Amino acid sequence: MTSEDRLAAIDLGSNSFRLEIGVLDHGEFQRTEYIKETVRQGAGLDADRNLTAAAMQNGWDCLARFGERLAGFAPEQVRAVATQTLREARNRDAFLERANAVLGFPIDVISGREEARLIYQGVAHTLAPSDERRMVIDIGGRSTELILGQGFKPRVMESFRVGSIAWSTRYFADGQFSRRAFEIAEIAAKAVLDEALDAYHPSHWDVAYGSAGTVGAISDVLAAAGWPQGLITQENLDWLLEKLISAQSADRVKLPGMREDRKAVIGGGLSITRALFSLLGIKALHPTDGGLRHGLLCELRGNTDTSSDLRLKTVLRLATKFGVDRNHGARVGQVAASLFGQLASASKTLPNDESGRSVRKIKWAAELHEIGSHISHSDYHKHGAYILDNADAMGFSLPELHRLSLLVLGHRGKLRKLEAELANDDLRAQLLALRLAVILCHARRDPDLSGVALVALAGAKLQLQCAALWAQEFPQSAYLLREEALAWQKTPWPLDFIEG
Repeated sequence: MTSEDRLAAIDLGSNSFRLEIGVLDHGEFQRTEYIKETVRQGAGLDADRNLTAAAMQNGWDCLARFGERLAGFAPEQVRAVATQTLREARNRDAFLERANAVLGFPIDVISGREEARLIYQGVAHTLAPSDERRMVIDIGGRSTELILGQGFKPRVMESFRVGSIAWSTRYFADGQFSRRAFEIAEIAAKAVLDEALDAYHPSHWDVAYGSAGTVGAISDVLAAAGWPQGLITQENLDWLLEKLISAQSADRVKLPGMREDRKAVIGGGLSITRALFSLLGIKALHPTDGGLRHGLLCELRGNTDTSSDLRLKTVLRLATKFGVDRNHGARVGQVAASLFGQLASASKTLPNDESGRSVRKIKWAAELHEIGSHISHSDYHKHGAYILDNADAMGFSLPELHRLSLLVLGHRGKLRKLEAELANDDLRAQLLALRLAVILCHARRDPDLSGVALVALAGAKLQLQCAALWAQEFPQSAYLLREEALAWQKTPWPLDFIEG
């Protein structure tokens, strides 16, 4: 095997950080190394939903160790994602800035539904081919994902804010177990999960599978006690409940198969599992080895059509749902891409490998720049930005969606609302290209660009050059471009409008 055959997936979960490394052998992934560290970052959120200094340091220390192991890997060989804890953390940007540096690779914070999609992919690729209708359950530290699918196709995906760490902290103070505490925890979990009843009713699936930590931990204990391997039922869940109540506290639990790092969160995990059994009428739950990181590896090795293609489908879905003019969006996107290309070709801060990704994002933002008009034409750019910041968009990470929302927010109006973000060279160039494209396409027809050029000068200065005859032929466009140049003159990145 060569170094080009290597792949690695990193899952920054609320309970554990995991790194899986392997090689491609005739198209199949073979694991060569698996590292798991119990960071329990989900327990490090304070009352204001900020990660504590200790929680951040623990995370950085773990990622530094992962980063050392990943030395020599190419960017396209590694995918790292973070889930519910960093979705919630108000100070996640502060954590991620250093986390990206110590790991050496970008970390994507993904939405709950995107996490669910990837989990299903990971599980489906570890199961035998079948036409059975599957329900997949993943009980994590701060969220639980439920997915319905068939084959490799997930159909219904949802993420609920109920997890083993959160429930253990809330309902089993100081690790104390009692029958009443379990009853309360189970009722509380049902209250959160109740809305899943219709979509995940037993009539909608044939077999239930469990993924990841909580289900695996319960399965290990049951198997060690002599229960049937690979099968969780109401009967053996009742048995485990009695064992935990008898122990009275987490630190006194002494069960074969129970890892030390699981004792502190088993109370919450068992409560949620029992709530799902009761609520969804589950008779048998089959643990699987697949999960989130396996879904990441599937996409890295190209076993699914869900990465770039899925994002294209998501953009199309949003554009269709909100009734935007797709022809106009594509027109604006083509012009913006052309203008961005002029900047990138002369820029030292926009490397060619980044330009391809930047152009795709410009085109997506252009297709969706009028999405807010469905709510109101007044301030539609603000409505559009809000929609994108809060949309369920399969294939996109949360930072990618936020980048699109910033472009949609900034494509018109004053620039000072994005003053801090404009320090990013790539975003600034994308936004300038998009704003100019919207102006040039204001008549909602293909513009004549033969007399227009965008030129990067020394330093941060830019020049928009316009032929005199072009300005005479298109006076409204020329006027709008002059106004745009004046807006940029008020920033540290002035744009000069030159006619003639």
